Amino acid sequence: YLSSGDLEFLGRVDQQVKIRGFRIEPGDIETALQEHAQVQKAVVTLREGAGEKHLVAYVVPDSVQKVPTPSELRAHLKERVPNYMLPVSYVFLDVLPLTANGKLDRRALPAPDASHFITDEFVAPRNAFEERLCAIWTELLPVERVGIYDNFFMLGGHSLLAIHLIARVREEFKREVPVRRFLDEPTVAVFAEILQQQGAGLIEEAITRSAREQRRV
Repeated sequence: YLSSGDLEFLGRVDQQVKIRGFRIEPGDIETALQEHAQVQKAVVTLREGAGEKHLVAYVVPDSVQKVPTPSELRAHLKERVPNYMLPVSYVFLDVLPLTANGKLDRRALPAPDASHFITDEFVAPRNAFEERLCAIWTELLPVERVGIYDNFFMLGGHSLLAIHLIARVREEFKREVPVRRFLDEPTVAVFAEILQQQGAGLIEEAITRSAREQRRV
């Protein structure tokens, strides 16, 4: 209560956040991270950049000699939480910042830079269909190449671009990709799997048609 008698809303008592339509308890991710043998402490927060929200994990390794890689931590988490709960960046700290009374100072957590965002080992397209999907992604994203297991949102994608991407695929392949499925696993490999299940024959026709149009250009 303020001196005027009005109520001031300070925020939630818990740390629940919402991202791409999913309600997430960061504490569940933190608990899963701390089950890793090389993690002493972990904090997960929601940050916003370029108009898109994403999860960031701050990790204090158990030993400076054995620091887990972001890919190792994500693989560990994938066995314990849904894909939409996976952080897109991992920041390693010697200690977590604390307030004067010894509580976690979330405001003092450093913002991640480009080196903190997880990138998978590049895996090239395995067929003409995946090659065409990767080409569409590179036209929309600020990257020069896309591997079939690269995460759309970790490559700079956001909700608006995701809508454009699904619209492009709908126009070119005459097939619909469930938005929720894409948000849950935004990779070319899964994208291709969904579309191929809907009709491989028509997809091959679309690839052939697209190749002919590109040759004309």
